[in-house]
Amino acid sequence: MNSAVKADPVALVEYITRSLVKHPDDVAVVPIKGPSSLVLELRVHREDIGIVIGKGGRIAKAMRLLLNAISVKKVVLEDGTVERYSKIILEIVDE
Repeated sequence: MNSAVKADPVALVEYITRSLVKHPDDVAVVPIKGPSSLVLELRVHREDIGIVIGKGGRIAKAMRLLLNAISVKKVVLEDGTVERYSKIILEIVDE
């Protein structure tokens, strides 16, 4: 059985966020790789920050839940490389 999943966490967060916001061209996801973890800094237009967080933080929690689900698997990135993270952390940056 192949335990690798074709799920690029950066592409996943970018796709979900662009689908939600009013300014999709301003969406940027910056990956910061650690030894066993991956931090994703999500930056959006300041008008869209509330949409991305959601009422009571529901949308942000849902995206974090999806990232947690794929973090336990081997992740195959779009370029074909395979990585494994014990934790994927989503940070929504408000500037």
